[in-house]
Amino acid sequence: MTQTVGPTSEPEAESATAQKDNATAGALGTGTSDVRTLLSRNLRTSGIYIAFVVVVALFAILTGGTSLSPGNITNIVLQYSYILILAIGMVIVIIAGHIDLSVGSVVAVTGAVSAVLVIRHDQPWWVGVLAALAVGLAIGAWHGFWVAYVGIPAFIVTLAGMLLFRGLTLQVLNNISLSPFTPEYGKIASGFSNGLLGGNGYDAFTLLIFGVAVVVYAFSQFRTRQARVRYNQQVPSFPLFVAQIVVVAAVVMAFAWQLATARGLPYVLVILAVLILVYGVVTKRTVFGRQVYAIGGNLAAATLSGVKVKVVNFWIFVNMGFLAAVAGVVFSSRSNGAQPSAGNSFELDAIAAAFIGGAAVTGGVGTVVGAMVGGLLVGVMSNGMQLMGVDQSIQSMVKGLVLLLAVAFDVYNKRRAGSGR
Repeated sequence: MTQTVGPTSEPEAESATAQKDNATAGALGTGTSDVRTLLSRNLRTSGIYIAFVVVVALFAILTGGTSLSPGNITNIVLQYSYILILAIGMVIVIIAGHIDLSVGSVVAVTGAVSAVLVIRHDQPWWVGVLAALAVGLAIGAWHGFWVAYVGIPAFIVTLAGMLLFRGLTLQVLNNISLSPFTPEYGKIASGFSNGLLGGNGYDAFTLLIFGVAVVVYAFSQFRTRQARVRYNQQVPSFPLFVAQIVVVAAVVMAFAWQLATARGLPYVLVILAVLILVYGVVTKRTVFGRQVYAIGGNLAAATLSGVKVKVVNFWIFVNMGFLAAVAGVVFSSRSNGAQPSAGNSFELDAIAAAFIGGAAVTGGVGTVVGAMVGGLLVGVMSNGMQLMGVDQSIQSMVKGLVLLLAVAFDVYNKRRAGSGR
């Protein structure tokens, strides 16, 4: 529908035409400069995905395809699920400008509490799970109180917590290991959904679940793109957008096929997927999530804008305690018991996953999905090096270098942004 307006001067007409062209270029992203701008603007996000694909391809070649076998992919999911759960909470802590060094000890003590109830006192498996979650929430509230209301830096509080709850683990277990758990408890981390919809040599239910996930993802991305077009924001060209969706769908369904032809859909993957979806929404689409980013980005501005910083910080650590308890349940289920040394260095793996996934050292930047990809990247590297028989010391050195390079990349980006280039 067109409108007829009065005469327009030539400069005004040219200006209007230029604005229209810019809006069209921004909406369609047809120009090379637009693509270049989009790539540079999203380098932090896209870089980790590119690195992940490169690492997966590299180890697939070095291991002769063993790293991409159905059994090995299932093992990666099972072995690193608890680190990914911890990374969800850790990235939120880091976005707010804090750090948590106690999560490994919290994993140990929550698993120990669950083991004492289920193994030593013959309680049902769900009683152990609920008790572990309650202990994790209490520990999170303990940390949150000292950080938010007393004002002690999180580094000190959680360092003290690391020592305190490691000692408490020894007390709960009487310095001995407890095993085995009941079969029901063991299925939390080692159970599979297989055969619900049949399939000839594969689990059709697994393929259905992942297929639905791909459709939801494509619809969500399409709606996001439409919203950006309405506000004249830059978006990729439609063919590039479709190609992105196709690539993601192909990777996801290939992963689903590997699981479906192995043992089916792991229960722990369902737990992890639910957590990713929930926390993805919380961080991006809720007031609490925006306040977390505001506190990490500029604490003074957040305070002046009315953000209740103490309350938000308190709940950040309560949430971290809860997720550490979930990881404790998963890890104890996976280990089929509780050990005094459980969770050693888990905090370092979770922190590495968050930073490698794009979280900023100074806070205010990071995503749940980025932390997941960062954690998977570390997991694929560790798994690939194990398959190749690389010495444990070399594996630690490689992971340390990757973490250092990730942080250096973050610093480089900040300096580049500050210089206007």
